Amino acid sequence: MTASPPQYDESDQRPGSPLPGGVHLDSTAHMMNRISSQLASQLSFVRLDGRRRPGPPALVVVAHGSRDPRALSTVRALLDRVRALRPGLPVHLGHIELNEPLLSDTLAHLDTAGTSDAVLVPLLLSRGYHVKRDIPETAAAARVRTRVAAPLGPHPLLVDALHARLTEAGWRDPRTEDERRTSAVVLAAAGSRDPDSAVDTGRTARLLSARLGVPVVPAYATTSAPTVPEAIQALTARGRHRVAVASCFTAPGRFATESAAAAPWLVSAPLGTHESMAHLILHRYDRARATSPVPTPQPSIVTACA
Repeated sequence: MTASPPQYDESDQRPGSPLPGGVHLDSTAHMMNRISSQLASQLSFVRLDGRRRPGPPALVVVAHGSRDPRALSTVRALLDRVRALRPGLPVHLGHIELNEPLLSDTLAHLDTAGTSDAVLVPLLLSRGYHVKRDIPETAAAARVRTRVAAPLGPHPLLVDALHARLTEAGWRDPRTEDERRTSAVVLAAAGSRDPDSAVDTGRTARLLSARLGVPVVPAYATTSAPTVPEAIQALTARGRHRVAVASCFTAPGRFATESAAAAPWLVSAPLGTHESMAHLILHRYDRARATSPVPTPQPSIVTACA
């Protein structure tokens, strides 16, 4: 049963006066516009003969998971931005570890709900074990047909978000040659034993360097070298005293906090809910749909970064 909207008599209302419950005419019109938009979105899935067209594959954003409660709230808010950009697209969340729902539980729920096709977009910024093994293996064990998209980085939209976060933190591009010679950025990333992860982070650093006009050195919170403090020390030894730290993390957490503590000057916030991140998730979803073969129970990983 669907709830009916509150009934009222427009003749009893003056322009701009509140309706029962404190609702104004303007806000009511906005609500009706939203209802009309949602209805139009649903009707787009109905054929002229009355049969329902197949809907788009579900989008499952795959986050790593974190013990920091801020990470989960940030990811959920980011998914809300994705839903706002693509009304009518089913958007779900699954975690690799530490948080619920786990990816396996999300895929099981989709199967129970009758969803047959899903595209998994890793909320990860480079290739590594999770992208190459954990996510595909979990997807392969599910009954839902899946395609696994590339991680979010490297990509120009990721650089857009990094640049914006640095600007919000107080960064301004060097205006003089002296500023350019003494400025640099450390791109702080999580780190991985997989060499492809360092390749991807290095490419993101080069893209950001081209945007900023100063050297950008990739550094890592764990596993890989150099560490963030080591990269800062090396840059300072070369006369780069205006060193900023760009947080290449999707959400707040231990690694982002530790990297921020090492910053000698300014540090940007994690990428979080920046609009470019939402656009990038949808780009990866669309590209996986366009370049993957017809879905089979075995997921195919889309590695193109264009």
